[in-house]
Amino acid sequence: MKNKFSFFEIVISVLAIIIIFISEYYYTILKDHDRAIFIGLWPPTMLILLIYLNTKKD
Repeated sequence: MKNKFSFFEIVISVLAIIIIFISEYYYTILKDHDRAIFIGLWPPTMLILLIYLNTKKD
């Protein structure tokens, strides 16, 4: 069985990875720890939403 990822799934996954790097940038380079933690909470939320939408599709 071939599982293909939809465009929406790929975009959400890539955005989550980019946001993780942005959070690391804020934490290590800019030393803005509060903003880094706030931004770092977005990717898990996005991925949970993606999982939820995939379970609704099946």
